Amino acid sequence: MGELSKCINIGSVLEEQLEQAGIHTPEELEKAGSRDAWLRIKAADPSACLNRLYALEGAIRGVRWHSLPPEVKTELKDFYQKMK
Repeated sequence: MGELSKCINIGSVLEEQLEQAGIHTPEELEKAGSRDAWLRIKAADPSACLNRLYALEGAIRGVRWHSLPPEVKTELKDFYQKMK
């Protein structure tokens, strides 16, 4: 397990996907943002789901994805719908 798995919401599978997408540290994830990181993962794994996008945003904010503000979830869901 690497540095990313120390972030909330990021387990070994998501960490591996992020590393394959060229994101290796929490700082790189924050710089990329949840949307770009998710798009990079989706390019390699078409099954990338909305919950994965929520998990990435939560990791950047340091909160469980369930605790994201409703308006943030709505914005992410709209983005997901447009990109899937």
